[in-house]
Amino acid sequence: MEPILVFPDPPPAELALVLDRAGYPWKAVSVVDQASRLEPEEGWSGAIVCPGGRGEDAFALCRALRKRDLPLEPLLLVIEAGGLTDLELREDLFDDFCLLPVRADELEARLKHLFWRTGRGLRPDLIEHGPLVLNLETYQASLAGRPLDLTYMEYELLRFLATHPGKVFTRETLLSRVWGYEYYGGARTVDVHIRRLRAKLGEEQAHLIQTVRSVGYRFGQARWP
Repeated sequence: MEPILVFPDPPPAELALVLDRAGYPWKAVSVVDQASRLEPEEGWSGAIVCPGGRGEDAFALCRALRKRDLPLEPLLLVIEAGGLTDLELREDLFDDFCLLPVRADELEARLKHLFWRTGRGLRPDLIEHGPLVLNLETYQASLAGRPLDLTYMEYELLRFLATHPGKVFTRETLLSRVWGYEYYGGARTVDVHIRRLRAKLGEEQAHLIQTVRSVGYRFGQARWP
């Protein structure tokens, strides 16, 4: 999945935070020509432009993106309430807009709708179980929007369990499937990592990883709707 083009650099802090927590790759630019110079080989997935105090530069970028041989879509504006008048007679330069301060649920809903409408996929490959979200592309996990500080093997163990909700795995199976057949560690390795994962998930979510007596572990009972 290619990154979203974001203007300006740096973007509003709340916008960057929402994009990072949602797992969207993005790249910010500060001038128009950077959009072409830094564009990935497969092209930008879309653009989010925040005029702020640089309205002329922002709309110049929008015009440049629209005049390309293949106009960039979708293009979302993020503006302050006082900037609504700037949108008059500029409807052709953007596909949708939302207001600052950015709300995560609104931004995600608008992006999802825009990319569905234009037939382009943006949402990264995610595993979601209630408040727990694992991004399979960035190897990141978050709980209720808060990043979890996991080691590589903690993440791999959590990912493996979460992709098989309700299924019970013995410690030996987890060792071979997560650590690999050439790993010579004992079953205690699994127990230690499970204990650390539960601690990092916290008391309210530790139950996601269940112990099946005399057998092993499983992740929950079933996936949330």
